[in-house]
Amino acid sequence: MAAPALTSRAGSVNSLGNSPTATPSSTNNNNKIIASYPELDFRSGARIEDLNRLIQEFSKHDQREYDDQRALEIHTAKDFIFSMLEIETHQTKQHSSSLQLSNFGMVQKLDQKLPVANEYLLLSGGVREGVVDMDLDELSVYARGTDYDMDFTLLVPALKLHDRNQPVTLDMRHSALCHSWLSLRLFDEVTINKWKDCCTVVDHVNGATNYFFSPTLVADWFYESISVVLVEIQKKPQRGMPRVEKVERNGTIISVILGVGSSRMLYDIVPVVSFKGWPAVAQSWLMENHFWDGKITEEEVISGFYLVPACSHKGRKENEWRLSFARSEVQLKKCISASLMQAYQACKAIIIKLLSRPKAISPYHLRSMMLWACDRLPATYLSQDDFSAHFLLGLIDDLQHCLVNKMCPNYFIPQCNMLEHLSDETAMLHARKLSSVRSDPTEHLRTTIEHAKAANRLTLDLHWRGSASNLPSPQSDAGGEHQPDDRLAKKLQQLVTENPGKSISVFINPDDVTRPHFRIDDKFF
Repeated sequence: MAAPALTSRAGSVNSLGNSPTATPSSTNNNNKIIASYPELDFRSGARIEDLNRLIQEFSKHDQREYDDQRALEIHTAKDFIFSMLEIETHQTKQHSSSLQLSNFGMVQKLDQKLPVANEYLLLSGGVREGVVDMDLDELSVYARGTDYDMDFTLLVPALKLHDRNQPVTLDMRHSALCHSWLSLRLFDEVTINKWKDCCTVVDHVNGATNYFFSPTLVADWFYESISVVLVEIQKKPQRGMPRVEKVERNGTIISVILGVGSSRMLYDIVPVVSFKGWPAVAQSWLMENHFWDGKITEEEVISGFYLVPACSHKGRKENEWRLSFARSEVQLKKCISASLMQAYQACKAIIIKLLSRPKAISPYHLRSMMLWACDRLPATYLSQDDFSAHFLLGLIDDLQHCLVNKMCPNYFIPQCNMLEHLSDETAMLHARKLSSVRSDPTEHLRTTIEHAKAANRLTLDLHWRGSASNLPSPQSDAGGEHQPDDRLAKKLQQLVTENPGKSISVFINPDDVTRPHFRIDDKFF
Protein backbone atom coordinates (compact mmCIF):
# COMPACT_ATOMS: atom_id res chain seq x y z
CA MET A 1 0.00 0.00 0.00
CA ALA A 2 1.43 3.35 -0.98
CA ALA A 3 2.35 5.81 1.68
CA PRO A 4 -0.06 8.72 1.99
CA ALA A 5 1.07 11.96 0.42
CA LEU A 6 2.26 14.69 2.72
CA THR A 7 -0.14 17.57 2.92
CA SER A 8 0.80 21.21 3.18
CA ARG A 9 -1.66 22.23 5.84
CA ALA A 10 -0.43 24.35 8.79
CA GLY A 11 1.66 22.42 11.24
CA SER A 12 2.67 19.74 8.76
CA VAL A 13 6.29 18.74 8.28
CA ASN A 14 6.37 20.37 4.85
CA SER A 15 5.29 23.72 6.26
CA LEU A 16 8.58 24.01 8.18
CA GLY A 17 10.33 24.98 4.99
CA ASN A 18 8.39 28.22 4.74
CA SER A 19 8.65 29.16 8.42
CA PRO A 20 11.02 32.00 9.32
CA THR A 21 11.99 30.08 12.46
CA ALA A 22 12.54 26.76 10.74
CA THR A 23 15.79 24.85 11.18
CA PRO A 24 17.52 22.68 8.58
CA SER A 25 16.01 19.25 8.12
CA SER A 26 17.28 15.85 7.07
CA THR A 27 15.83 12.62 5.68
CA ASN A 28 16.30 9.23 7.32
CA ASN A 29 16.37 5.80 5.65
CA ASN A 30 12.54 5.57 5.68
CA ASN A 31 12.27 8.83 3.73
CA LYS A 32 10.80 10.62 6.74
CA ILE A 33 11.81 14.24 7.10
CA ILE A 34 13.28 14.95 10.54
CA ALA A 35 13.92 18.51 11.64
CA SER A 36 17.42 19.06 13.01
CA TYR A 37 17.67 21.71 15.71
CA PRO A 38 20.69 23.51 17.10
CA GLU A 39 21.90 21.99 20.33
CA LEU A 40 20.14 23.73 23.21
CA ASP A 41 20.50 23.81 26.97
CA PHE A 42 17.28 22.25 28.28
CA ARG A 43 17.11 24.47 31.38
CA SER A 44 17.71 27.90 29.85
CA GLY A 45 17.07 27.36 26.15
CA ALA A 46 20.49 28.85 25.39
CA ARG A 47 22.24 27.64 22.24
CA ILE A 48 25.27 25.58 23.13
CA GLU A 49 27.30 27.03 20.28
CA ASP A 50 26.57 30.55 21.56
CA LEU A 51 27.76 29.60 25.05
CA ASN A 52 30.91 28.04 23.60
CA ARG A 53 31.59 31.22 21.63
CA LEU A 54 31.12 33.42 24.71
CA ILE A 55 33.42 31.24 26.81
CA GLN A 56 36.08 31.51 24.10
CA GLU A 57 35.65 35.28 24.03
CA PHE A 58 35.97 35.49 27.81
CA SER A 59 39.15 33.39 27.70
CA LYS A 60 40.61 35.74 25.10
CA HIS A 61 40.12 38.75 27.38
CA ASP A 62 40.95 36.94 30.63
CA GLN A 63 44.17 35.28 29.49
CA ARG A 64 46.31 38.26 28.70
CA GLU A 65 49.35 37.93 26.48
CA TYR A 66 52.40 39.91 27.53
CA ASP A 67 54.94 41.59 25.33
CA ASP A 68 58.64 41.54 26.14
CA GLN A 69 58.41 44.74 28.19
CA ARG A 70 55.59 43.44 30.37
CA ALA A 71 57.38 40.10 30.84
CA LEU A 72 60.50 41.98 31.97
CA GLU A 73 58.44 43.99 34.46
CA ILE A 74 56.91 40.80 35.90
CA HIS A 75 60.37 39.26 36.22
CA THR A 76 61.72 42.38 37.94
CA ALA A 77 58.95 42.32 40.55
CA LYS A 78 59.48 38.61 41.20
CA ASP A 79 63.22 39.12 41.63
CA PHE A 80 62.55 41.93 44.10
CA ILE A 81 60.25 39.78 46.27
CA PHE A 82 62.53 36.75 46.22
CA SER A 83 65.71 38.72 46.90
CA MET A 84 64.02 40.46 49.84
CA LEU A 85 63.28 37.08 51.43
CA GLU A 86 66.20 34.80 50.69
CA ILE A 87 69.90 34.85 51.46
CA GLU A 88 72.16 35.44 48.47
CA THR A 89 73.36 32.29 46.76
CA HIS A 90 75.26 31.78 43.51
CA GLN A 91 71.97 31.03 41.75
CA THR A 92 70.13 34.10 43.07
CA LYS A 93 73.15 36.26 42.26
CA GLN A 94 72.99 35.08 38.65
CA HIS A 95 69.25 35.66 38.26
CA SER A 96 68.99 38.95 40.13
CA SER A 97 71.97 40.93 38.95
CA SER A 98 69.78 44.01 38.39
CA LEU A 99 69.05 44.39 42.11
CA GLN A 100 71.47 45.58 44.76
CA LEU A 101 72.97 42.53 46.45
CA SER A 102 72.76 44.10 49.91
CA ASN A 103 68.98 43.66 49.69
CA PHE A 104 69.27 39.89 49.59
CA GLY A 105 67.69 38.05 52.48
CA MET A 106 66.87 41.13 54.55
CA VAL A 107 63.85 39.42 56.10
CA GLN A 108 65.94 36.40 57.01
CA LYS A 109 68.76 38.57 58.33
CA LEU A 110 66.51 40.40 60.81
CA ASP A 111 66.39 37.54 63.31
CA GLN A 112 67.49 34.44 61.35
CA LYS A 113 64.07 32.83 61.74
CA LEU A 114 63.46 31.85 58.10
CA PRO A 115 65.33 28.82 56.71
CA VAL A 116 68.51 29.88 54.94
CA ALA A 117 67.95 27.57 51.96
CA ASN A 118 64.22 27.94 51.53
CA GLU A 119 61.82 26.57 48.91
CA TYR A 120 58.96 28.83 47.82
CA LEU A 121 55.88 27.98 45.81
CA LEU A 122 54.80 30.77 43.43
CA LEU A 123 51.25 30.38 42.12
CA SER A 124 49.65 32.35 39.31
CA GLY A 125 46.62 34.14 40.75
CA GLY A 126 46.01 35.70 44.15
CA VAL A 127 44.40 34.08 47.17
CA ARG A 128 41.10 35.68 46.14
CA GLU A 129 41.24 33.57 42.97
CA GLY A 130 41.10 30.32 44.96
CA VAL A 131 44.61 29.10 44.20
CA VAL A 132 44.96 28.00 47.84
CA ASP A 133 42.37 26.92 50.41
CA MET A 134 42.10 29.97 52.65
CA ASP A 135 39.16 31.97 53.96
CA LEU A 136 38.32 35.17 52.10
CA ASP A 137 36.16 36.96 54.65
CA GLU A 138 39.11 38.87 56.16
CA LEU A 139 40.58 40.00 52.84
CA SER A 140 40.29 43.51 51.47
CA VAL A 141 38.57 43.78 48.11
CA TYR A 142 41.03 44.28 45.25
CA ALA A 143 40.00 44.41 41.59
CA ARG A 144 42.08 43.71 38.52
CA GLY A 145 42.43 46.84 36.43
CA THR A 146 41.57 49.14 39.33
CA ASP A 147 44.16 47.97 41.89
CA TYR A 148 46.51 45.64 40.02
CA ASP A 149 47.22 44.13 36.61
CA MET A 150 48.58 40.71 37.56
CA ASP A 151 48.29 38.71 40.78
CA PHE A 152 50.32 35.95 42.38
CA THR A 153 50.38 33.92 45.58
CA LEU A 154 53.70 33.13 47.22
CA LEU A 155 53.91 30.43 49.90
CA VAL A 156 56.91 31.13 52.14
CA PRO A 157 57.91 28.36 54.58
CA ALA A 158 58.55 29.69 58.07
CA LEU A 159 59.46 26.13 59.01
CA LYS A 160 60.74 23.70 56.38
CA LEU A 161 60.37 20.15 57.66
CA HIS A 162 61.92 18.22 54.79
CA ASP A 163 64.24 16.04 56.84
CA ARG A 164 62.58 12.64 57.14
CA ASN A 165 64.47 12.06 60.37
CA GLN A 166 62.85 15.12 61.95
CA PRO A 167 60.03 13.97 64.26
CA VAL A 168 56.90 16.09 63.83
CA THR A 169 53.81 16.20 66.00
CA LEU A 170 50.62 17.17 64.15
CA ASP A 171 48.14 17.36 66.99
CA MET A 172 44.66 16.91 65.47
CA ARG A 173 42.88 16.12 68.73
CA HIS A 174 41.55 19.66 69.12
CA SER A 175 40.79 20.37 65.45
CA ALA A 176 38.23 19.73 62.77
CA LEU A 177 39.17 17.47 59.87
CA CYS A 178 41.83 18.92 57.54
CA HIS A 179 43.19 21.08 60.37
CA SER A 180 45.88 20.61 63.01
CA TRP A 181 47.92 22.17 65.75
CA LEU A 182 51.70 21.97 65.36
CA SER A 183 53.70 21.13 68.47
CA LEU A 184 57.40 22.02 68.68
CA ARG A 185 57.86 19.61 71.61
CA LEU A 186 60.08 17.25 69.60
CA PHE A 187 62.19 19.99 68.04
CA ASP A 188 65.68 20.92 69.20
CA GLU A 189 66.25 23.73 71.67
CA VAL A 190 67.68 26.03 68.98
CA THR A 191 64.46 25.90 66.96
CA ILE A 192 62.24 26.30 70.03
CA ASN A 193 64.21 29.31 71.29
CA LYS A 194 64.12 30.88 67.84
CA TRP A 195 60.34 30.61 67.51
CA LYS A 196 59.02 30.61 71.10
CA ASP A 197 57.81 34.21 70.72
CA CYS A 198 55.56 32.96 67.89
CA CYS A 199 54.11 30.11 69.95
CA THR A 200 51.30 29.62 72.39
CA VAL A 201 52.28 27.77 75.55
CA VAL A 202 50.39 24.88 77.11
CA ASP A 203 51.54 23.40 80.42
CA HIS A 204 50.93 19.69 80.94
CA VAL A 205 50.02 18.07 84.23
CA ASN A 206 53.49 16.51 84.41
CA GLY A 207 55.02 19.98 84.48
CA ALA A 208 56.40 19.90 80.91
CA THR A 209 55.87 22.93 78.68
CA ASN A 210 54.53 22.41 75.18
CA TYR A 211 55.00 25.12 72.54
CA PHE A 212 52.43 25.23 69.74
CA PHE A 213 53.40 27.08 66.56
CA SER A 214 50.82 29.87 66.25
CA PRO A 215 49.61 30.89 62.77
CA THR A 216 48.43 34.31 63.96
CA LEU A 217 51.67 35.10 65.82
CA VAL A 218 53.75 33.91 62.86
CA ALA A 219 51.68 36.16 60.56
CA ASP A 220 52.21 39.09 62.98
CA TRP A 221 55.97 38.55 62.93
CA PHE A 222 56.04 38.10 59.14
CA TYR A 223 54.07 41.27 58.44
CA GLU A 224 56.24 43.33 60.80
CA SER A 225 59.43 41.93 59.26
CA ILE A 226 58.35 42.60 55.68
CA SER A 227 57.18 46.12 56.59
CA VAL A 228 60.50 46.95 58.27
CA VAL A 229 62.50 45.62 55.32
CA LEU A 230 60.46 47.51 52.71
CA VAL A 231 60.86 50.75 54.66
CA GLU A 232 64.63 50.22 54.81
CA ILE A 233 64.87 49.38 51.12
CA GLN A 234 62.95 52.50 50.14
CA LYS A 235 65.32 54.67 52.17
CA LYS A 236 68.06 53.79 49.66
CA PRO A 237 66.19 53.46 46.37
CA GLN A 238 67.96 52.33 43.25
CA ARG A 239 67.35 52.78 39.60
CA GLY A 240 65.02 50.11 38.25
CA MET A 241 63.71 49.08 41.65
CA PRO A 242 59.95 48.39 41.86
CA ARG A 243 57.72 50.97 43.52
CA VAL A 244 56.04 49.68 46.68
CA GLU A 245 52.49 50.95 46.19
CA LYS A 246 50.78 49.08 49.03
CA VAL A 247 51.62 46.77 51.93
CA GLU A 248 48.57 45.49 53.78
CA ARG A 249 47.81 42.83 56.35
CA ASN A 250 44.79 40.75 55.31
CA GLY A 251 44.14 38.31 58.14
CA THR A 252 47.20 36.05 58.06
CA ILE A 253 48.13 37.10 54.51
CA ILE A 254 50.48 39.95 53.61
CA SER A 255 49.40 41.65 50.37
CA VAL A 256 52.06 43.68 48.54
CA ILE A 257 51.38 45.65 45.37
CA LEU A 258 54.50 46.53 43.38
CA GLY A 259 54.73 48.93 40.47
CA VAL A 260 57.29 48.30 37.74
CA GLY A 261 57.12 50.63 34.78
CA SER A 262 53.40 50.86 34.05
CA SER A 263 52.59 47.40 35.49
CA ARG A 264 51.18 46.68 38.94
CA MET A 265 51.73 43.24 40.50
CA LEU A 266 49.82 41.96 43.52
CA TYR A 267 51.67 39.44 45.66
CA ASP A 268 49.71 37.64 48.37
CA ILE A 269 52.52 36.34 50.59
CA VAL A 270 51.51 33.52 52.93
CA PRO A 271 53.72 32.16 55.75
CA VAL A 272 53.39 28.36 55.81
CA VAL A 273 54.92 25.20 57.22
CA SER A 274 56.33 22.98 54.49
CA PHE A 275 56.51 19.17 54.65
CA LYS A 276 57.90 16.47 52.42
CA GLY A 277 55.85 13.33 51.91
CA TRP A 278 52.16 12.82 52.57
CA PRO A 279 50.01 13.12 55.73
CA ALA A 280 48.51 9.98 57.23
CA VAL A 281 45.04 11.55 57.30
CA ALA A 282 45.05 11.61 53.46
CA GLN A 283 46.50 8.12 52.90
CA SER A 284 43.16 6.57 51.94
CA TRP A 285 42.86 9.01 49.03
CA LEU A 286 45.88 7.38 47.42
CA MET A 287 44.10 4.02 47.37
CA GLU A 288 41.38 5.29 45.01
CA ASN A 289 41.43 5.56 41.22
CA HIS A 290 41.95 9.08 39.91
CA PHE A 291 41.87 10.90 36.59
CA TRP A 292 45.60 11.57 36.72
CA ASP A 293 46.55 7.88 36.95
CA GLY A 294 49.04 7.08 34.18
CA LYS A 295 49.49 10.76 33.25
CA ILE A 296 51.76 11.79 36.09
CA THR A 297 53.48 9.67 38.70
CA GLU A 298 52.31 9.28 42.26
CA GLU A 299 55.68 10.61 43.41
CA GLU A 300 54.93 13.91 41.64
CA VAL A 301 51.52 14.16 43.28
CA ILE A 302 52.60 13.36 46.85
CA SER A 303 55.90 15.25 46.89
CA GLY A 304 54.79 17.42 49.81
CA PHE A 305 52.08 19.41 51.56
CA TYR A 306 51.71 22.55 53.65
CA LEU A 307 50.10 23.94 56.74
CA VAL A 308 48.58 27.32 55.87
CA PRO A 309 47.46 29.88 58.49
CA ALA A 310 43.70 29.26 58.38
CA CYS A 311 41.44 27.66 60.94
CA SER A 312 38.13 25.81 60.88
CA HIS A 313 34.83 27.52 61.61
CA LYS A 314 34.95 26.61 65.32
CA GLY A 315 38.72 26.32 65.68
CA ARG A 316 41.13 28.46 67.70
CA LYS A 317 42.75 30.95 65.32
CA GLU A 318 45.85 31.29 67.47
CA ASN A 319 46.65 27.55 67.27
CA GLU A 320 44.99 25.93 64.28
CA TRP A 321 46.53 25.46 60.83
CA ARG A 322 44.87 24.06 57.71
CA LEU A 323 46.34 21.30 55.58
CA SER A 324 47.00 22.48 52.04
CA PHE A 325 47.87 20.41 48.99
CA ALA A 326 48.74 23.32 46.72
CA ARG A 327 51.90 21.61 45.47
CA SER A 328 49.87 18.57 44.39
CA GLU A 329 47.25 20.76 42.73
CA VAL A 330 49.93 22.31 40.53
CA GLN A 331 50.70 18.82 39.21
CA LEU A 332 47.04 17.82 38.79
CA LYS A 333 46.33 20.96 36.77
CA LYS A 334 48.61 19.58 34.04
CA CYS A 335 46.12 16.75 33.47
CA ILE A 336 43.01 18.93 33.02
CA SER A 337 41.86 19.67 29.47
CA ALA A 338 41.99 23.20 28.10
CA SER A 339 38.23 23.28 27.45
CA LEU A 340 37.43 22.33 31.05
CA MET A 341 39.88 24.93 32.37
CA GLN A 342 38.24 27.59 30.20
CA ALA A 343 34.82 26.65 31.60
CA TYR A 344 36.22 26.71 35.13
CA GLN A 345 37.74 30.17 34.67
CA ALA A 346 34.49 31.55 33.24
CA CYS A 347 32.42 29.98 36.04
CA LYS A 348 34.86 31.32 38.64
CA ALA A 349 34.56 34.85 37.25
CA ILE A 350 30.76 34.61 37.48
CA ILE A 351 30.63 33.36 41.07
CA ILE A 352 33.28 35.81 42.34
CA LYS A 353 30.98 38.67 41.36
CA LEU A 354 27.69 36.96 42.19
CA LEU A 355 28.50 35.26 45.51
CA SER A 356 30.77 37.89 47.03
CA ARG A 357 28.37 38.73 49.88
CA PRO A 358 28.33 37.00 52.26
CA LYS A 359 31.70 35.36 51.53
CA ALA A 360 30.58 31.81 52.22
CA ILE A 361 31.70 30.37 48.87
CA SER A 362 35.29 30.51 47.70
CA PRO A 363 36.63 29.82 44.20
CA TYR A 364 38.54 27.00 45.91
CA HIS A 365 35.23 25.18 46.42
CA LEU A 366 34.67 25.35 42.66
CA ARG A 367 38.19 24.05 42.04
CA SER A 368 37.49 21.07 44.30
CA MET A 369 34.27 20.31 42.41
CA MET A 370 36.17 20.42 39.13
CA LEU A 371 38.68 17.87 40.44
CA TRP A 372 35.83 15.60 41.59
CA ALA A 373 34.25 15.93 38.13
CA CYS A 374 37.55 14.84 36.56
CA ASP A 375 37.44 11.67 38.67
CA ARG A 376 33.75 11.07 37.91
CA LEU A 377 33.60 11.62 34.14
CA PRO A 378 35.40 9.80 31.31
CA ALA A 379 38.60 11.43 30.09
CA THR A 380 37.40 11.17 26.48
CA TYR A 381 34.36 13.27 27.36
CA LEU A 382 36.34 15.90 29.26
CA SER A 383 38.87 16.25 26.44
CA GLN A 384 36.29 17.39 23.87
CA ASP A 385 37.34 20.79 22.54
CA ASP A 386 33.80 22.06 21.89
CA PHE A 387 32.26 20.99 25.20
CA SER A 388 33.15 24.08 27.25
CA ALA A 389 29.48 25.08 27.47
CA HIS A 390 28.51 21.66 28.83
CA PHE A 391 31.31 21.89 31.39
CA LEU A 392 30.27 25.39 32.49
CA LEU A 393 26.64 24.35 32.97
CA GLY A 394 27.76 21.21 34.80
CA LEU A 395 29.96 23.17 37.20
CA ILE A 396 27.06 25.51 37.99
CA ASP A 397 24.82 22.49 38.58
CA ASP A 398 27.42 20.88 40.84
CA LEU A 399 27.91 24.04 42.87
CA GLN A 400 24.17 24.50 43.29
CA HIS A 401 23.82 20.86 44.36
CA CYS A 402 26.58 21.34 46.95
CA LEU A 403 24.87 24.42 48.35
CA VAL A 404 21.43 22.84 48.59
CA ASN A 405 22.92 19.87 50.44
CA LYS A 406 25.59 21.87 52.29
CA MET A 407 28.13 19.28 51.20
CA CYS A 408 31.45 19.90 49.43
CA PRO A 409 34.07 17.24 50.23
CA ASN A 410 37.70 18.22 50.23
CA TYR A 411 39.28 16.50 47.22
CA PHE A 412 42.24 15.08 49.17
CA ILE A 413 40.42 14.40 52.45
CA PRO A 414 36.86 13.52 51.34
CA GLN A 415 35.62 13.05 54.90
CA CYS A 416 36.12 16.80 55.40
CA ASN A 417 33.00 18.72 54.36
CA MET A 418 34.08 22.27 53.51
CA LEU A 419 30.50 23.62 53.65
CA GLU A 420 29.49 22.02 56.93
CA HIS A 421 29.52 25.36 58.76
CA LEU A 422 27.10 27.11 56.38
CA SER A 423 23.75 28.16 57.79
CA ASP A 424 20.64 27.03 55.93
CA GLU A 425 19.79 30.65 55.12
CA THR A 426 23.17 31.41 53.58
CA ALA A 427 23.26 28.19 51.60
CA MET A 428 19.79 28.77 50.13
CA LEU A 429 20.57 32.43 49.38
CA HIS A 430 23.56 31.43 47.26
CA ALA A 431 21.67 28.53 45.68
CA ARG A 432 18.94 30.93 44.55
CA LYS A 433 21.57 33.26 43.08
CA LEU A 434 23.07 30.37 41.15
CA SER A 435 19.59 29.42 39.94
CA SER A 436 19.39 32.81 38.23
CA VAL A 437 22.70 32.09 36.47
CA ARG A 438 21.51 28.67 35.38
CA SER A 439 18.32 30.20 33.98
CA ASP A 440 20.25 32.67 31.81
CA PRO A 441 23.93 31.70 31.47
CA THR A 442 24.26 33.70 28.25
CA GLU A 443 23.55 37.03 29.92
CA HIS A 444 25.86 36.30 32.87
CA LEU A 445 28.67 35.35 30.49
CA ARG A 446 28.19 38.59 28.56
CA THR A 447 28.36 40.57 31.81
CA THR A 448 31.54 38.73 32.81
CA ILE A 449 33.10 39.49 29.42
CA GLU A 450 32.30 43.19 29.84
CA HIS A 451 33.97 43.17 33.27
CA ALA A 452 37.09 41.57 31.75
CA LYS A 453 37.14 44.12 28.93
CA ALA A 454 36.78 46.99 31.40
CA ALA A 455 39.67 45.67 33.50
CA ASN A 456 41.85 45.39 30.41
CA ARG A 457 40.94 48.92 29.33
CA LEU A 458 41.95 50.25 32.74
CA THR A 459 45.26 48.42 32.50
CA LEU A 460 45.95 49.68 28.98
CA ASP A 461 44.97 53.22 29.91
CA LEU A 462 47.33 53.20 32.87
CA HIS A 463 50.07 51.70 30.71
CA TRP A 464 49.58 54.38 28.06
CA ARG A 465 49.43 57.28 30.51
CA GLY A 466 52.45 55.98 32.40
CA SER A 467 54.46 55.63 29.21
CA ALA A 468 53.35 58.94 27.73
CA SER A 469 53.96 61.03 30.85
CA ASN A 470 57.27 59.24 31.42
CA LEU A 471 57.14 60.24 35.10
CA PRO A 472 60.08 58.64 36.90
CA SER A 473 59.53 57.25 40.36
CA PRO A 474 61.79 58.27 43.24
CA GLN A 475 63.46 54.89 42.91
CA SER A 476 64.28 55.35 39.25
CA ASP A 477 65.73 58.81 39.92
CA ALA A 478 68.03 57.55 42.62
CA GLY A 479 70.81 56.68 40.23
CA GLY A 480 71.66 60.33 39.72
CA GLU A 481 71.25 62.77 36.85
CA HIS A 482 74.17 61.31 34.91
CA GLN A 483 72.51 57.94 34.39
CA PRO A 484 70.77 57.98 30.98
CA ASP A 485 67.03 57.33 30.83
CA ASP A 486 66.17 55.68 27.52
CA ARG A 487 62.44 55.37 28.15
CA LEU A 488 61.71 58.40 25.94
CA ALA A 489 63.56 56.79 23.04
CA LYS A 490 61.72 53.51 23.56
CA LYS A 491 58.39 55.30 23.71
CA LEU A 492 59.11 57.18 20.50
CA GLN A 493 60.13 53.96 18.79
CA GLN A 494 56.87 52.35 19.92
CA LEU A 495 54.84 55.26 18.55
CA VAL A 496 56.62 55.03 15.18
CA THR A 497 55.89 51.31 14.98
CA GLU A 498 52.23 51.69 15.94
CA ASN A 499 51.53 54.70 13.68
CA PRO A 500 53.09 53.98 10.27
CA GLY A 501 52.96 56.87 7.82
CA LYS A 502 51.91 59.45 10.42
CA SER A 503 53.75 62.58 11.48
CA ILE A 504 55.09 62.26 15.04
CA SER A 505 56.62 65.09 17.06
CA VAL A 506 57.95 65.30 20.60
CA PHE A 507 57.82 68.55 22.58
CA ILE A 508 59.93 68.89 25.72
CA ASN A 509 59.73 71.77 28.16
CA PRO A 510 63.30 72.84 28.98
CA ASP A 511 62.16 73.68 32.51
CA ASP A 512 60.67 70.20 33.05
CA VAL A 513 62.25 67.55 30.84
CA THR A 514 60.47 64.75 32.72
CA ARG A 515 57.14 65.56 31.00
CA PRO A 516 57.37 65.17 27.20
CA HIS A 517 54.29 65.80 25.05
CA PHE A 518 53.65 63.86 21.86
CA ARG A 519 51.84 64.88 18.70
CA ILE A 520 50.58 62.35 16.15
CA ASP A 521 49.38 64.25 13.06
CA ASP A 522 47.18 66.96 14.62
CA LYS A 523 46.45 65.27 17.97
CA PHE A 524 48.31 66.15 21.15
CA PHE A 525 48.52 64.00 24.27
